[in-house]
Amino acid sequence: MQIDLRSYLASVKKSGDLAVIKRRVSTKYEIAAITARLDGSKAVLFENIKGKNFRVVTNLVGTKARFAKAVSATESTINHKIIHAIRNATKPKIIRKGKFMKNRSKSISILPIVTHFENEPGPFITSSVVYTKNQETKNQNSSFHRLLPLDGKHFSVRMVEGRHLHKSFTYAKDHGEDLKVAITIGIHPAISIAGAYQADWGKDELEIANAILNKKLSLAKCPYSAMYVPSDTEIVMEGRILKDKTHQEWMVEMLRTYDFKRKQPVFELESLYYRNNPIFHDILSGYSEHRLLMGIPIEAKLNRGVKRDVPQTIQAVLTDGGCNWLHAVVQISKKNKNDPKKAIKSAFKTHRSLKSVIIVDDDIDPHDPVAVEYAMATRFQADKDLIIIKKVRGSSLDPSSDQKNLLTTKLGIDATKSFSKRKESFEIAKIPRQEKIFIKDYLT
Repeated sequence: MQIDLRSYLASVKKSGDLAVIKRRVSTKYEIAAITARLDGSKAVLFENIKGKNFRVVTNLVGTKARFAKAVSATESTINHKIIHAIRNATKPKIIRKGKFMKNRSKSISILPIVTHFENEPGPFITSSVVYTKNQETKNQNSSFHRLLPLDGKHFSVRMVEGRHLHKSFTYAKDHGEDLKVAITIGIHPAISIAGAYQADWGKDELEIANAILNKKLSLAKCPYSAMYVPSDTEIVMEGRILKDKTHQEWMVEMLRTYDFKRKQPVFELESLYYRNNPIFHDILSGYSEHRLLMGIPIEAKLNRGVKRDVPQTIQAVLTDGGCNWLHAVVQISKKNKNDPKKAIKSAFKTHRSLKSVIIVDDDIDPHDPVAVEYAMATRFQADKDLIIIKKVRGSSLDPSSDQKNLLTTKLGIDATKSFSKRKESFEIAKIPRQEKIFIKDYLT
C-alpha cells in the first residue's frame, strides 16, 4: 500500500474532509486568506496556482480528527500512539530510487512559495523538514525549519539555538565546513509529526515515523547530500548550509505574533527534485495546523515525561489558549500532598518552553477551560498553592519574555483538593439518572 501525501489526501477526500479549489489563486496573500477562513475546518487543495505548475495543499492536519487519521488513531489515543512509536522506533527500508527523482531543477523559482502576512519580509516555505547527519552518533536527524527565499538558489534557514540542526551546523562550522542537508516538502503527515517531535540527541525521527506508519515507510538516498529521505516525497531539495553567510529575517510564529529580527544561516541549493504533477504543502503560521503539528508531538512528550516522574498522572494537555505550546494542564490522581508540586517540576523540565502549568484532580476535565477555572476557583489558594520561578529558560516566541536571553518567569498552580479540608466539601453535586434523561422525550 502506498504511504505518502497523496494516499493521505485520498483518504481525507473519501471522508468528505477535503475542499478542492479549481479557481486560479495567487500565492501572495490569497492562499493564506482562504486557509485562514477555513481554519479548523476542511483541508484545502488548490489546483490552479497563478504562474506555477504545482498544486498546493493547506490545513492538512488542521483538526484533531485529521491528525488522528494521520497516525491511525482516535482523537483520544493520539498521545498513546505517538508514545508507542517512540518506544518501538524501527529503521525504515531503503529502496534504490525515489519517486521525487522524476524531475530536476536548479532553481527554487519554480516553487509556489506562499506569502502569508503583510509585515513579513517575504514568502516562506513553512512545511520544510531538514535532514542532516549527527556527526557524533552518525545517525540522521530530521526537524522542521522554515525557509525564506533570497534568490533562485538561496534561503535563510530559521534555526533555534541549541536544537539538533543548530548543533550539527555549529559542529560543521567549527570544523571549517558547510553542512550538507536534504530538505523535503510534501510528505505523509505522520512523517511531519515525527519530525516535529523533539527526539533525544542522536535519535532518528524517521524511525519514529516508520513505527507510526506500521513499518511501511521507505527511504531513498539523495545523490549529493547522501541523506535518506522518504521515497515518495513530492519535492526534495539538497545542498549545503553555508558556514560563513547569514541573513536577517523575522516571521510570524505560533502565537500569531511577529518574531524579532534574527541573523540566520543561509542554505545554497545544489539540486531540486520533484514528482510528476507535484503537490506543495503550505502551513499557515499560528493557525490550527501549525499549532497541532508542533504541539501534539510535544504534548505526547509531556505525557511521557510527567507520567514517568509522577505515576499518578492521568494526562497532560497543552491548551488552545496557550497556543498548544506555552500553557499546560496536568490531571493527576492525587495520593500525596506533594504530588502537584512534583508534577509542576516535571512538566517544566520536560517541555522547557512551558510558561504556566495548572494541576487538577481526576474529576476535572483538563480539556475544558471552564472546568479548570472552576478548580482554581474552589481548590486553589494563592498564598499556599502558587509557585513562581523567576529568570529561567523559556520560549523565544513569547514577546513578553526576555527573548534574546531566553529568560522568563514561570507559573505553577496547584488547583487540587487539599487533604487538610473536608473531602465532602469538594464533591461536585450530581443528579441521579441525569444522563438517561432526553429532553426531546418531554417536549413532544
